[in-house]
Amino acid sequence: MARYKIAWLPGDGVGVDVMEAARGVLDAVGFEAEYVHGDIGWEFWKTEGNPLPDRTLDVLRSTDAALFGAITSLPKEEAEAELVPALKGKGLVYRSPIVRLRQEFNLRTNRRPCFAYPGNPLNVQEGIDLVVFRENTEGMYAGVEFHPVPSAVRDVLREHSAPFKKFDSVAAEDMAITCRVITRNGATSIIRDSFEYAKAHGYPSVTIVEKPNVLRETSGLMVRVAREVAKSYPGIELWETNIDAMAMWLIKNPQNYGVLVCSNLFGDVMSDLCAQLVGGLGFAASGNIGDDYAVFEPTHGSAPKYAGQNKVNPTAMVLSAQMMLDWLGEKDMAARVRDAVAAVIAEGKARTYDMGGSTTTSAMGEAIAAKVRG
Repeated sequence: MARYKIAWLPGDGVGVDVMEAARGVLDAVGFEAEYVHGDIGWEFWKTEGNPLPDRTLDVLRSTDAALFGAITSLPKEEAEAELVPALKGKGLVYRSPIVRLRQEFNLRTNRRPCFAYPGNPLNVQEGIDLVVFRENTEGMYAGVEFHPVPSAVRDVLREHSAPFKKFDSVAAEDMAITCRVITRNGATSIIRDSFEYAKAHGYPSVTIVEKPNVLRETSGLMVRVAREVAKSYPGIELWETNIDAMAMWLIKNPQNYGVLVCSNLFGDVMSDLCAQLVGGLGFAASGNIGDDYAVFEPTHGSAPKYAGQNKVNPTAMVLSAQMMLDWLGEKDMAARVRDAVAAVIAEGKARTYDMGGSTTTSAMGEAIAAKVRG
């Protein structure tokens, strides 16, 4: 009987290809699991009006963790245009399934390691070892949005926000509002997680990346909470920086930083920037982690133009599976997979198209699996 039960969510496009490559590596390391398929992604949006059907949520509730490939996501009007005729005009609104998963299962912490593996020709610099902690359920991605803006919302803003007077004459249908929601509990959780990780892995500092000089209330709360939490970790320095300045300093001196912690949108931006420093999204793994459940995924999209071509780099997906092994407590297996990835990159014989080579998705997965076995 398999020791673990894992939700298997390939999603769209190249998600199918990279998931199969990761499966080969998991088999090679001896991971004993029953993989339970879950329907998720664009096809289910088009045919059912729901990219994350309730039956898939039930799959996750019955499993120990989930591996997720990639999804296609389009803006509101384009998404509605792709619905089957029977579903058009019914007021259905596309909502990102991964964002919904994060909120449904309170996967509050998004951890994105960005490590410059020696021998990777795409590294901007050697010696980069960054880990972005991105709050996963609040901020600009909380889903609190209005268009057109209801009169009750406008009335509240008129009464309580002097800057809103500038927009008072704008018609409701000509205005859209997204609320940036930061709670003390959400800020405390993500910042504490970042300090705990820094403590466990020997990072000397944690950098809070926000914009409190402009976003005085929301970023201000994040920074104040960071200062409070930092008092419990006397051996770790708290550094504070604005997101725009951080983008500049990461390009100039990425080796000076280790653990970064950000609210949702800023964390999304920072993690892609950090990923590019170490080779791009083909190397960028992530874990969406809650108290009792976690979903692991590469940070790249579905890349429809490469779907089914067996071409893209599966390393991010393999490293996401490695993160899952670590979260499940399979530390030795996780270390073997990480070491195998490092060995394949350092050796340089297997290189996918993004690395300047011609190794296929499946062949790259097999090269890593062979190192695991050997």
